[in-house]
Order: sequence, then structure tokens, then C-alpha cells
Amino acid sequence: MRDIVVLIFLTGCIVAAFKKPWWGVLSLAIFSYLNPHAYAWGFVRTLPVYYILFLIVAFRTFTTKDKQSIPKDWRVIFFVFLWLYFLFTTTQAYIQDIAWDRFWFVTKIYIPFYFTLVLINTRQKLYLLIVTIGIAIGIVALKGGIFALLSGFGHRVYGPPLTQFEDNNQFAVAMLMIIPLLLVWQKGSNHFWIKKGVLLSIPIIFAASLSSWSRGALLTMSALILMLIWNSKHKLLAIPLVLVSAFFVVDYLPQEWFGRMETLESYQEDESAMGRIEAWTDGWRHTLEHPFTGSGFEGWMYVTNRDWHSSYVEMFAEHGFLAFGIWISMILGTIVNLTFLPKKTKEIEGMEWVAHYCFMVRASLICYMLGTAFLGLAYWDLLYHLIFIAVLIKKFANEELAIKQKQTIPKRPLSPILK
Repeated sequence: MRDIVVLIFLTGCIVAAFKKPWWGVLSLAIFSYLNPHAYAWGFVRTLPVYYILFLIVAFRTFTTKDKQSIPKDWRVIFFVFLWLYFLFTTTQAYIQDIAWDRFWFVTKIYIPFYFTLVLINTRQKLYLLIVTIGIAIGIVALKGGIFALLSGFGHRVYGPPLTQFEDNNQFAVAMLMIIPLLLVWQKGSNHFWIKKGVLLSIPIIFAASLSSWSRGALLTMSALILMLIWNSKHKLLAIPLVLVSAFFVVDYLPQEWFGRMETLESYQEDESAMGRIEAWTDGWRHTLEHPFTGSGFEGWMYVTNRDWHSSYVEMFAEHGFLAFGIWISMILGTIVNLTFLPKKTKEIEGMEWVAHYCFMVRASLICYMLGTAFLGLAYWDLLYHLIFIAVLIKKFANEELAIKQKQTIPKRPLSPILK
């Protein structure tokens, strides 16, 4: 039965992509983050679903007229240069077979962002892309949150099978990152039940993140709550609501959960934490010796005893300081842009959406920066999706701003001769 349902859904996505290619971009996001065919039991589970959709969207992208040119943004140039640099470092990698496999895996993640940049050519389409990403991850997060509440947080919550965030720690960060995206949906919708449903789902997603038993997620969650309160127009209501919720949750969590969180203070006694510090130290020393090439993809197998367990270390240890500089510049530059862009549209009627989109996407990016400090997710597609969503926010905001400025310029009266 599950196979039939997934097959029908896939067929619908294929038809939608043929009819309107930008719907294919949304479909790719669903199959990338939700990975619905992994929940099937039969032949559908092994179908190359994502690649089928990819080929269809690629074909329709080059045949449709409903598209735009690639936005002229420095982040797009940096992104391409970063990929080229990966190609260079892979030729110098220690473990060639594994490095090339990983390079092509990352390439398959990167290429579909071209479709996002050229097919998402209106603000409404951008809104629906944000909503689709939020829902794709949010569905599993809600399921996990309900399970966590019913089981008294006694079991860990895991992500969709065969995705980059299947692991409980990675899924915890992904869940926190999509909460701001769901708030974009909540504010942009006119439907009463959607607005209330999204607000009710957020505490459940927080519960799912707590039940991941991830220490990094606890730090990220704390930062996210502070950011949401800071950007809220109802701070006086939000603060006591958070405090009351925390009071009840503390009594509900098992003692073993607190024992794991306490290792944040006593990390010297935690074997896992000390193993990460050792890997980070080995990665740093190796990069000092090989600042331009690093170790190549999956170079930890040669350099140290375990995975990097940090996106930052993963990037500079595998590709050197130049690649790290490009990568971190894209993230920090996007956060800076999202901070200052709302000031250009402040108090302009009809452009209130800019500030909300910017603050929410910025919150998601900050969650990534905090959460992946302890997780190796430097090539995560969700990160680059957020960066390119920010590129499109800037593009559409500047276009709308230019139109409104033209409308406010007073027209000069015609001279008597022209009359």
C-alpha cells in the first residue's frame, strides 16, 4: 500500500514538473528532505526517484520560457568557485576513490540549485519554496515530537531514512532550522487553521528536538528561542510563555537526559567530547601544514581517528583555508545582508514581507552555525538552499523597491510646446 501511495505521489510530481517546471523545484525539495520513498517497503524504495525528477526538471528548465537569468550576486560566483576548488582538492586527496565518490555526491547536491535560481522567479514562488522545505522536514518533526511526548522523552527521535540528517543529532538541528521557515508560512497564510496549526506545531517540534538527546541541539534551541523572542512583537507574552513551558518540560524529562546534558560542563570526562577535540586538533595541525589543499574529502580517515564532527573543521581540514574562507564568507555575508536589507524597505507600504523573511532566514542560518559546530554538515543542501533563498529575497526586494520608487517620483508637467 505504501508503495502505491508513493508511486502516485511521484507520478503527480512528474506531471507537475512537466506542466510547470518550478513545481519540479518544489518536488525536488520534498524528495531531498522528506525522502518519502524511503518509507515504502517494496520496489519503490529502490527507485532512483530523485534522479528521475532531476532529469525532468533539467529538461523542462531548458525548454520553458518561464524563467529568469541567474541573479547577479557575489554569492553565486563564490558558490561556483567553491565547487571548482573542491575539484582541485579532490585531485590532491589522500584517499582518491572515496574522495571522488564524495565529490560527485556533493556535485549532485549543488547542481539542482541552478534550477532554484532560474525557475523561482517571483516572490510567490519563493514563498512556496520556503513553505515546502518547512513542511517536508516538519512532517517528520511533528511525528517525532508526538512520539517524544507520548514516550516521556525516553527514546531518541531520528530523521527521514537515507537523508543527510537521518542521525538524531543532525535531525535535531534540521528541525530547529525549519521552525523560522514555518513561521514564514504562518505569517504569509490567510487561512485561520494554518496559522493556528503552525503555532501549535512549534512546541511539538521543540519537543522532538529535545528528544534527540543532542547537546548541540540544546544550545541551538536556546539561541533560537532568544532570537524568536527578540523579533517578536509580543515579547511580554512570549517570555512568560517560554518560562512556563520550560518549567513543565523539566519535570517531564527523564534523569538520563539530564545526565547527558551535564556533560556540556564536564566534557573532559566525556570520551565522545574529548575524541572530537582530538580530531579538531589533528585537523587544524594538518591544515597548517597543507593550507591550500587540506586532506581532500573524507580525509579524516588519513589524518585522525574519527570523523571531524564540525562543519568548520570539516571544511578547512578537507579543502584548506582558502575554501574555508569562501564558504564562511557566503554564510556570514548572507547573515549581514539579511540584517541590513530590511533597513532599505523599512516603513515602505507593501514591503513588510522583506523584514520578516530576512529575520527568519537569518535565524535559520544562525541555527546552522551553532548546531553544526559539533556536526560535520559543511555540504548540507539545506545550508545552500537558505543562502540562495536569501539571494532571491534580495533580488525581489530590490525589484519591488525600484518599482515603488518610480511610482513616487513626481511627474514633471509638460511644457506648453509639448501640450
